[in-house]
This record gives sequence, structure tokens and C-alpha cells, in this order.
Amino acid sequence: MKKLLITTLVAFCATMPALVYAEYPEKPVEFVVPWPPGDLEDVVTRMIAEDFQEKYDVPAAVVNKPGGGGGPFPGAVEVANAPADGYTVGSFILAVPVIGPNIGIPELAPNPFEPLGAFLTYPFVIVAAADAPYDDIDGLAAYAKENELALGHFGAPLIPTKVTFALAKQKGFEFASEAAFDSLDCNTIASGDVDVMNTTLQLVLPCLDKVKVLASIGEDRISLTPDTPTVAEIAPELNISLWNGLFVHKDTPADVREKIIAVAKDTLASERVAKLGTETGALFYWQDADATNARIEANIETIGAVNAMLE
Repeated sequence: MKKLLITTLVAFCATMPALVYAEYPEKPVEFVVPWPPGDLEDVVTRMIAEDFQEKYDVPAAVVNKPGGGGGPFPGAVEVANAPADGYTVGSFILAVPVIGPNIGIPELAPNPFEPLGAFLTYPFVIVAAADAPYDDIDGLAAYAKENELALGHFGAPLIPTKVTFALAKQKGFEFASEAAFDSLDCNTIASGDVDVMNTTLQLVLPCLDKVKVLASIGEDRISLTPDTPTVAEIAPELNISLWNGLFVHKDTPADVREKIIAVAKDTLASERVAKLGTETGALFYWQDADATNARIEANIETIGAVNAMLE
């Protein structure tokens, strides 16, 4: 009996290293997108998840966790509260690391995340209905000084919203009302819920002939709307691009990060992503963690200047 017990104990101990040091990944991986399905970060993150699943033969999927008009922050909190083991990966816009630590959410202050890399610059636009009695930002400003206009946005603390408010202030007007939406698409503008909205071009592509693109938010003009000026052309001090990247908790092991990064880089170099860029006017690439951190620091400075303009 004693000999049997010892043999059993030795056999159990022999399995211990495998149990404790199981190689990542050994169970399902979630990529959290804190927005509804359908926009560019969702589409590309799904491609990354599909490629991850194929490479490692474990389930990998996007989980959409929109914030009910609260922007990406509820979804970011969920990633922050998950174990730092690489099984919960955030697909976040720059607002999460740039603004999240400063808006009173304990889980996001100090910033709990580190980037794996950035992969998308959005074709972000300010649009109005096709029958709006103005065709550009100056026309919008003149009309808004005499009429009440409602603005739709993804959240008051978010960068496109702040840029839009700052641009309005520079042009000498204010929106009569504003509201946050989880999605700002063709239905939003067609329903008359808002007069003007800032959204991604992807969400209004199906009705591009039924809206007026007044300006784009970013450093360069969008290839699908080449005649539309950027906000940076109108107001150079508001020169900031909207981007998305993959993030993990700061305590996530380096070898785990490397495996996620390797898949993401391959996905971003694929023909299907290149095709998506051509179809949507978005810019796709892979920017490593160091360059993304430098980008975050530069964005923090720009947003500080925008906030000062809004005071």
C-alpha cells in the first residue's frame, strides 16, 4: 500500500510542471472591442482572432462590449479587471490610454495597459444630411449661428468630439444640443436624430451619396473623399489622427505578447486587409509597442492643448 502511494505521488508530481507551466494559449482567447459590431476596429480584430485560432487551434473570438453612449471605457474596465495572462486582449482607440486615466474611473487610473501595437488610422469624418443648407465647415458655422443644430458623437470625453467642439469654438458657434451614441450610421442621420455627427466613414459608406462630408479628422485627406479638407487644414492646431491598437495588462508575460503580436502582424500584412483599406479609405499597418507609446505621449500633449482651447 505504501509503495502504491509513493508511486502515485511520484506520477502526480511529474505532471505538475505541465499543469503549472502550460504553454500559452491553452484555452479560449477573447479580443474585447468596446463598440458594436461593424466598424473597422471590429472587422480587423475579427480577422486577427480568426488567424489566431487557426494558428494555435484554440477558440479565439471578438467580444463586443459597447458602453451605452459611454464610449469605450466600460469595455476597457473589463479588460483591466481580467487576469494579466493574455486571454483577454483589448482592441482600443487612443482615448483609452490618452483620456481614460483622467476621467475618474479607478480601474483605468493609473493606466493599467501597455500596447502590443497600433494597426488602424480611422477615416473619421464630420457629416451632415445631403439636404443640409450648408456644404462645408464655414457654411455650417454661419448656419449654426442663426439656427439650433444637434450634434451626435461617440462620447463627450473622446477625441473626435473634443476636436469638433474646439473647431466650432474657433468658428464662433456652439451646437444647441449634443448626445452620445454607440453607433452613428446612415440610420442616425436619416432619422433626424442629429443634424451633424462625427463618425467613421465606414459607418456611412452605404449612404455616402446621401450625406455631406464636411471635414475629416486626421493628418491627411481620405482617399474616398479627396475633395474634403481635414480639420487640420482648417485649424492646424487640431491636427490629430484617430487610431486603434491592441492592448494588454502591463503584467502580461513577454512570451504571451510576442505570440499575439506575431499573429496580428501577419494579419495586417494580408491581402484581405489591404483590400479593406482600398474599399474604406482607412490606413492599416503594424506599429510596434515603442512607437505606439511615443504616439500616445504626443497625443496626450495635443489633447492638453485642445482641452485648453475648450476652457
